[in-house]
Amino acid sequence: MKILTGALLIGLLATPALAQTSIARLDPALDKVIAPGTKIDKVATGFIFTEGPMWKNGKLWFSDVRGDKVRTYDPATGKVTVILNDSGGIKNAPPTANFGSNAMVTDKDGSILLTRMGIGTIERMDDQGRLKPFLSKYEGKRLNSPNDLVFTKDGALWFTDPPFGLPKMDADPGKELKFNAVFRYADGKLTPVITDLKAPNGIGFSPDGKTLYVSNSMPDMAVYAYDVGPGGKVSNRRTVISYPGSADDVPDGLKVDSAGNLWTTGPGGVRIISPAGKVLGQIKIPEIVANVGFAGDGKTVYLTGSTSLYRLQSKIPGEIPMYYRK
Repeated sequence: MKILTGALLIGLLATPALAQTSIARLDPALDKVIAPGTKIDKVATGFIFTEGPMWKNGKLWFSDVRGDKVRTYDPATGKVTVILNDSGGIKNAPPTANFGSNAMVTDKDGSILLTRMGIGTIERMDDQGRLKPFLSKYEGKRLNSPNDLVFTKDGALWFTDPPFGLPKMDADPGKELKFNAVFRYADGKLTPVITDLKAPNGIGFSPDGKTLYVSNSMPDMAVYAYDVGPGGKVSNRRTVISYPGSADDVPDGLKVDSAGNLWTTGPGGVRIISPAGKVLGQIKIPEIVANVGFAGDGKTVYLTGSTSLYRLQSKIPGEIPMYYRK
């Protein structure tokens, strides 16, 4: 989830190049991921701040965080449909606040797990937008504002829980947890696996499940990698990429493709980073990119770009989610 702080953009963001869509080839290996000459298309617009792209049953599902809605986009017709209003759980939420829904993922029964930032819950949603409780507390205390989530191959659900949906964030009197965790939910037990990040945001795993990636939005803007051991224990934190200064487009959502490349949002757009840590390329659009989603056969890539959805094609399919419904 991007936090629009009003901070001055670093030099990279202020360059005229961001007025256009482009794909910067920073290493020849990018050609194996994205074909030279690939175009980026804007396919839908008119939103406030889009996030949480998920492909299900031929449609792209996404949240409009500040519009406080869950919507679908049908590429066959170009139609955008509202599935859920007041998606963050607060009636008539102001469009200046991050109170809406965010990420979503399909569960094994075909239902959707939806993060509702305004009320600090993850709820189960059907295709008509009907909701049921799922997770809302850790040891009796309210979750902050669940943000991004992913299933691993063992069926465990991992999610980040920054304070973005709280009006005063860490200083909010309604904040009950002392930390902003990366949680793991397995066999009915919720465990805070990482508690020393100030603003954990995007989350993903390498194709073999042995590496966890987490973006931290502030005050340090970085993406970290961790080794994952038995029972979800993590170790050996290292920095994949970090950004100096401050920026409105903080490190946010991320995805991993089937070759292990990391597609991570941050200042200046989306970086594609090899498993070895080399930045292969940079995707730029004239808006803040909050997240990335693979769709269809995995080679269609959607970018949630603030007011609009953008689309391009990849040569390498994305890592398909655990309970993917094509």
